[in-house]
Amino acid sequence: MISISDAALAAIEKMKEDEEDPNLKLRVGVKGGGCSGLSYGMGFDTEVTDDDEEYKMGNIDIVIDKESLPVLNGVEVDYKENMMGGGFTIENPNAIASCGCGSSFRTATNAGTPEDC
Repeated sequence: MISISDAALAAIEKMKEDEEDPNLKLRVGVKGGGCSGLSYGMGFDTEVTDDDEEYKMGNIDIVIDKESLPVLNGVEVDYKENMMGGGFTIENPNAIASCGCGSSFRTATNAGTPEDC
């Protein structure tokens, strides 16, 4: 299971309101790619398949595909603002290495194929 901070939930709820579609769900997943082998994916979706698990946090319905679940177990999503704007941060206890840009990572059990930055 993942956890999402109150700040991140508020940002996601605002983004969902801006989309003006109450049926949107937050899809969180992992895919191969990036400097360290795996990259996070997060966006809105209306589709749910048999390969998805559904959760609810606050007013947000969350969908995670079953293949990504083990890699995302224990992940903490936060939202931080600074003078340059705001953005989501992801802390993953399963990551054993990450790229300098912070958008890709590697785990002990699912290392992926590293690519050049």
